[in-house]
Amino acid sequence: MDSLLLPEAQGLDGEPEVSLQPKRKISLCSCETCGSAEAKYKCPRCMKYSCSLPCVKKHKVESACNGVRDKTAFVPLNKFGDIDLLSDYRFLEDAGRVSDCCLRDSTLPRNTTSKYLNFLKNRARKHDIDLKILPIGFSKRRANSTFYHKKEQRFYWHLKLVFPQCKAEYTEKRVPDDRTLGEILKHYIDPTESDLTIRQRLKEYVSSPCDVKVFMEAEKKVPGPKRKRLYFRYYELDTSKNLRENLKKKTIIEFPTLYVTLKGEDIMVIDQENRPSPSVL
Repeated sequence: MDSLLLPEAQGLDGEPEVSLQPKRKISLCSCETCGSAEAKYKCPRCMKYSCSLPCVKKHKVESACNGVRDKTAFVPLNKFGDIDLLSDYRFLEDAGRVSDCCLRDSTLPRNTTSKYLNFLKNRARKHDIDLKILPIGFSKRRANSTFYHKKEQRFYWHLKLVFPQCKAEYTEKRVPDDRTLGEILKHYIDPTESDLTIRQRLKEYVSSPCDVKVFMEAEKKVPGPKRKRLYFRYYELDTSKNLRENLKKKTIIEFPTLYVTLKGEDIMVIDQENRPSPSVL
């Protein structure tokens, strides 16, 4: 039996009605993955067009895209609309909900971390070091691996070494406080004992090891001569002394950051009595 065919809808004038097609949500453009088929989908994160599920999966693998819209992406003020305002409001609501759930979770450790940090600060105070701890959430707080060994009665410091002339930064973990700065720098600038890859990058320091000086930034800033800007001041450290001796009577936020410089670096050096003295190395 033949299938039943419905007659075309008739208009008022007897002419057949033309049904209007719904407006397309995706612009008429080709798929950015295969380049042949017409695009049907748009990635919420990177805004790339795709035509099918295989192309969507392929695009995620090739561009390392997770397909999730970035709620913290920057939106220019001239393009900021009601939808963006609503999105920000929902994002803040979600952040508050997650924070509230963490506060209500009784399984999460709370007092252990603060007790240990107070223990670190007390031990540092006995070594005549003013150790400051940042609140939870700071990247410097998360990266810090400094700890105190009770049996050995010493600190194992997390160090950050900055070489301004070569624009290089390195991190040393678990450095005992009885190790001298000269021994620490051997791994970086010694012509024979340093790592070959590091030696190539720090060739300016390797070629002039006698001109190397080590400084640590003073955390407490002071106004400059005109009282309009803050000047960064530095302590000059002794490479023949160990970390414990060099860090005495100094303020440290989380862990020491050491600046290794050569002659020609113009900085403001202060002594143990906090008296500034401009110096050109």
